[in-house]
Amino acid sequence: MPDSPRVPGISADSLVQHATDNQVCRITLNRPEALNAITPDQRERIIRLLGEASADRDVRAVVLTGTGRGFCAGADLRGTSAVAEPVAGDVARMIRLGAQRLIAAVLDCEKPVIAAVNGTAAGIGAHLAFACDLVLAAESARFIEVFVRRGLVPDGGGAYLLTRLLGPQRAKELMFFGDALTAPDAERLGLVNRVVPDGELDKTAREWAARLATGPTRALALTKQLVNASLDSDRTTAFGAEATAQEINMTTADAKEGVASFVERRSPQFRGC
Repeated sequence: MPDSPRVPGISADSLVQHATDNQVCRITLNRPEALNAITPDQRERIIRLLGEASADRDVRAVVLTGTGRGFCAGADLRGTSAVAEPVAGDVARMIRLGAQRLIAAVLDCEKPVIAAVNGTAAGIGAHLAFACDLVLAAESARFIEVFVRRGLVPDGGGAYLLTRLLGPQRAKELMFFGDALTAPDAERLGLVNRVVPDGELDKTAREWAARLATGPTRALALTKQLVNASLDSDRTTAFGAEATAQEINMTTADAKEGVASFVERRSPQFRGC
């Protein structure tokens, strides 16, 4: 898919809002007039913020959401008709360095990422949500594999994500027809963890993030890595990775605190290290 245009005169900082509070990093797409269709500048800022959240010891959970009626309506395709005809290799390179890097940034983030889907999530916007570790959806949210409507192949890891989340038959149904999937139907299929009334989405996302932020951060990171890799591994590899993860985790202060709190019959006080 051709790369999307930039928004002239507007900084990426205003188009992607960022704040950290109580050890929760909140990343908010802020182009409500475009249903948060994503531009290259926004994409690069999200990738950078997720990388910073991974490295920041004061961040222990991430919430990704949008303003207005849309979570993310996909890539902003305005003006792409004026783009010069690509030569062989251009599109593949652009996808690798663009949409795929964005999805990989979510999957590789060392902190748990919650998608709070406040409205339409289409194309790369749907994949951005599905790549998150937990997905909360407002009742008005919709998920659309819009690529087929434009004569395009799904990108941004769509086939990879949906096949693992749904199995091949359901994934093909969504990608072949491009029908809008309501939030309750997405929950029924297992794409969404929980559907909440529109007015409760932010409150629920904050509650979930607060719980994660008080958890054993390194254990959660290692658990995320194990789960994400499990469907690509045979049993021997998966069991070996599990044992190694547990070996690494037992060196952390939180693991020692967890064991001590069990022995002492008290609630653990995890510090994220």
